[in-house]
Amino acid sequence: MTDKVLIVISCGTDNPNRATRGLFFAATAHKQGKQAAVFLLDEGVFLARKGMATHVQAATGDKADDHLAYIQEFDIPILVCTPCAMARQIEADDLIEGARMATGAEMISLSCESAVISL
Repeated sequence: MTDKVLIVISCGTDNPNRATRGLFFAATAHKQGKQAAVFLLDEGVFLARKGMATHVQAATGDKADDHLAYIQEFDIPILVCTPCAMARQIEADDLIEGARMATGAEMISLSCESAVISL
């Protein structure tokens, strides 16, 4: 069993429950001693845009911003699909602290060495 966990999130403001849950799982994996990473694609890239996560909340009351703050505090990598972001007019300067543009090749590499949770 691997100690690496990759959380792939493809939803954002369009599905706040799943988006928030993905960030929750990344934080939880880290708290359990796993090497966690988050890869955002499709609508999920909006979670890495400055100010967007403050409006995302699950029905349970969990706030995406709270989980994101933990992820940032502990330097858990936040990788943002470059073409997905560009298609939504999100540039590197628009990203929150700790997030960076990434390629599909990076996601595949991480996937091959990690347990993957996709939301």
